Amino acid sequence: MRIINFSENNSLLNSFVREIRDIDIQNDRLRFRRNIERIGEVMAYEISKTLTYEAKKIQTPLGISEINLPCEDIVIGTILRAGLPFHHGFLNYFDGAENAFVSAYRKYKESHESFNIFIEYIASPRIEGKTLILTDPMLATGSSMELTYKALLTKGSPEKIHLATIIASQQAIEYCKNNFPEEKTTIWAAAIDPELNEHAYIVPGLGDAGDLAYGIKD
Repeated sequence: MRIINFSENNSLLNSFVREIRDIDIQNDRLRFRRNIERIGEVMAYEISKTLTYEAKKIQTPLGISEINLPCEDIVIGTILRAGLPFHHGFLNYFDGAENAFVSAYRKYKESHESFNIFIEYIASPRIEGKTLILTDPMLATGSSMELTYKALLTKGSPEKIHLATIIASQQAIEYCKNNFPEEKTTIWAAAIDPELNEHAYIVPGLGDAGDLAYGIKD
């Protein structure tokens, strides 16, 4: 399984990650959502380099031009709600992709020190033999991503899997390595943080991405 950690190399992506982490900037919801979207756009471009291409002949007003174009059938799947701006960034670049949406949420127990994850909603095309890009801005434990993947398997088995996240914990990376098909999965992360706190939030992380993007939920 390939693990791509963008923070290991210098790029403009670091500027967007800095802004969504910065406590003095991140509370501007419009700016926060746009930075999440921009990170999705950059990742989509990087993932596009790994796709299969074939030559196509294009008729111009003056002749024929040959160009290599991606030929994989792509489905972009996201976990609601925090994943929406990230998903939109991918869709800006893979504008012909099909789309899947899964509602997965944490339900904390009385102690607030442990939780279960529930899935209530799924809307997806068939994914059999296609390239599945699963997007979730925060990969804390990895269990939500795994449950989302298993829910989507009811729509078929993808040929390739890309797990795209902005900030992952090292624990989640190890979890995904152990729970996704090794030979066809690639993990893409803008940054990988070292630990989780007692509430399973990534440290240093950035806080609750859904609340920062859309407001505090009751």
